[in-house]
Amino acid sequence: MNNNIEIKHMTKSYTDFRLNQVDLTVPKGSIVGLIGENGAGKTTLIKGMLGLVHPEEGEVYIFGKDTRTCMKEIKADIGVVLDDSFFMELLKVKSIDTIMKGVYKQWDSSLFYDYLSRFGIDPSKKIKELSKGMRKKLEILTALSHHPKLLILDEPTSGLDPVVRNEILDIFQDFIYNEECSILLSTHITSDLEHIADYLAFIDNGTMLFFKTRDEILDGYGILKCDEKQFHMLEASDVIRYRKNRYNYEVLVEDRHKIRRLYQNAVIDKITIENLMLLYIKGEKI
Repeated sequence: MNNNIEIKHMTKSYTDFRLNQVDLTVPKGSIVGLIGENGAGKTTLIKGMLGLVHPEEGEVYIFGKDTRTCMKEIKADIGVVLDDSFFMELLKVKSIDTIMKGVYKQWDSSLFYDYLSRFGIDPSKKIKELSKGMRKKLEILTALSHHPKLLILDEPTSGLDPVVRNEILDIFQDFIYNEECSILLSTHITSDLEHIADYLAFIDNGTMLFFKTRDEILDGYGILKCDEKQFHMLEASDVIRYRKNRYNYEVLVEDRHKIRRLYQNAVIDKITIENLMLLYIKGEKI
């Protein structure tokens, strides 16, 4: 068993949205970045794998176990940070330790308090007294403090300043160091994924567009910039998406090295994940 998560053909329908036959794997020892715009289906996919919503079709295996029959056992080894759930705000931070001792057999109080000290969180404060960034840090350190094998994170670094975000990202990379643990990370901060993700899963309007390694994307894709005459000389098969700007065209290509050989006078920029998403979602097909 080489994958900590395997999702097969997950389908979930709402009145105005459908998650459509989505497949996803999260290999051991990896960080998988889940990207897509708001409403694309990322949170539905995460809640579906955790049993928080019930898909009409599909199978989910975590640690090789079927979530339909083994979810209680599976949850003991998962750390979760969702964008819309945590403890009651009137609780004191130190109360989390007491509560979680009764939830997880492997809860580590020493590790929890070490994290609190490391991130400058006062255990005597009530949760409602913490800033948004402090609350997010508290959610993350709570998810880490029972020694999970898998982290499932929905916008875990939103609201954090760059210094703290980098510290959190370092912790995530340490977490997967033993090559048995994994992270599924949904985030709009795509620059974070350029630093730490091993794979990127791109979902749009309920459909998985692709699942590729970070290196395949950042080393392969490119943006060709050209005028109208040059644009009409391009082979349609070389164009994934394009946008017409006031003065030129921006063309998303999958293999910028091949395109550079074919069109030697063309200007071709390296891709960022943010630009890739923008052109895929807002660009046009030939």
